[in-house]
Amino acid sequence: MQIRSLIIALVTATLLGGCSLVHRIDIPQGNYIEAKQVQKLRLGMTKAQVEFVLGTPMTKNAFDANRWDYIHYRKSGSDGSILNKKLSAYFDKQGKLEKVTGDYPVSPLFSQKQQ
Repeated sequence: MQIRSLIIALVTATLLGGCSLVHRIDIPQGNYIEAKQVQKLRLGMTKAQVEFVLGTPMTKNAFDANRWDYIHYRKSGSDGSILNKKLSAYFDKQGKLEKVTGDYPVSPLFSQKQQ
């Protein structure tokens, strides 16, 4: 009778102990952009060139066709930490890049106008 109780206790402990080993995945959403991509941006680039460098924006502003937003959100499955980064590209009326704002620094060469 003691052996049976001991086996049940061991099986129960093993099953309950395994519950803490659940693997939670990272949850990424939006545009993942690396700093080296942003470093390639230059004043005067066309919308097509910006899209080639950064990819399709997360949102193209419905009220302002000359503003594109790149948003990246990632929640870590292991510790629950959240990474949230944003980059906005602004274009003039001719569709040329005139300004970039957000969490990524632009290159010191950004002001060298694209030909």
